[in-house]
Formats: sequence, C-alpha cells, structure tokens
Amino acid sequence: MIRFENTSFSYDGRESVIDRADFAFEPGLTLCLGLNGCGKSTLLKLAAGVEYPDSGRILIDGQDLWKREVEARRSLAYLPEQPDLTPYATIRDIIRLVCRLRKEDPQRGAEALDLVGLESLAGRSVRELSQGQRRRALFATVLIGQPANILLDEPLEAMDRRIEAEILSWIGQRVDSGATVVVVSHALEPFAERASRAVTIVQGRIRLIDDLPAAIPARLELLRNLAKGLPAEA
Repeated sequence: MIRFENTSFSYDGRESVIDRADFAFEPGLTLCLGLNGCGKSTLLKLAAGVEYPDSGRILIDGQDLWKREVEARRSLAYLPEQPDLTPYATIRDIIRLVCRLRKEDPQRGAEALDLVGLESLAGRSVRELSQGQRRRALFATVLIGQPANILLDEPLEAMDRRIEAEILSWIGQRVDSGATVVVVSHALEPFAERASRAVTIVQGRIRLIDDLPAAIPARLELLRNLAKGLPAEA
C-alpha cells in the first residue's frame, strides 16, 4: 500500500501540482486518469520517491519513503514515462545491478530481458538502443522479483502485441498476488476489466473513485470521462 498523508508538491514553489493529497493506493489495480498535464506522472514520481514533497509524507507499506528509504523502496518498482538510463552501461550491467539490489538470481534478469525481447541485445550499451528498446529495458527491471508496489507510466507504449500480452498477463498475476499496481495509460481498454478503482486529478486535488461499474461498457464510459477531465457522472 502507498499512502499519501496531506502531501503537496509544486515545481515553481507557487502553484501546487498536487495539493494536500490524503489517500492511499491500495492493493489491486488503480488507474490514474485526467487531462494531459494534470499531474498524473508527478503523482507517480512522488510515490516512487523521484520527487520530494513540499509538505506531508508518503508511506510505503507503513515505512516513510524519505526517512526509511531502504526499507520503503525495497518493495517498489517504477516505470517512468521517459526511459532515462545511464548511457554507457550495458543492458546486462543494469539488469544485474537490479538483481543484486532485489536479491534475485541473475537468471531472473535474463528471463525478464527475454520476455521483453532484448536478450540478444544484452551486451549493448544504452546509448546504442532506440527509445523503444530503452523503454523495454526499463520494463525488464520492473519484472525482476516480486515487487509489492508497482508504478507504471504508459506501460504499453512502444511495445508490440506479443510483449503487450506478456505485460498484461504479468500485471494480472501481480494483482492476483495482492500487489498494489498503479497505471497511467492512454489505452484504457486493456486495463478496464482488471481495475478496482480510479484516481483523477483536477487542479491538484485528488479524487478517488472506488465504485467502478461492474459492466465493462459502463466502466469504460466512466473511465473515458475521467480521462477527459469530465465529472464521473457525465
């Protein structure tokens, strides 16, 4: 579980992107929705410990993200929207580092690279990869181990259909295991059936919708409205 306690954040010190967020990402699949620029990616960066909140705090399974970093981050896996990786390391080096940090057998890293179609490129440096390949390499790091709190920003972007199917299957397995999975995605259909709840951001304020319709057509209509910035009842 990822809990925000009265958390605010701004980039310029004046206008809050996230304003006094007080809610929790609970086990299950949560879709984070809203207009472009509303703060979805920022919310995930705060939850991942990439950005430091101006006020309040964030707890990962009860551990303060900035006071007990090692314990809090151990269960976190984060896929950012932009695939920023150190340019001179090889994919193999990065995967092995993640395996060490998560105390996983290096074979698990090789399996993750195979799943995203990069095993044959493991010896290449990041700067030799296309943006799509870098994104797949980042997703491979998410797949290593059994993370309990997973933050995915556009996880299907630049993925072919085979890899999409593998990713969706893996997300389903993690949800079934009791993990907390948060997804930002323009593609709603692949996630609608699995979603337990939605979070939307309007002018920095968080709204949690945890009573999604059971019927998939009605659920999709609601999710599309939220993605457009419309009220849930529109």
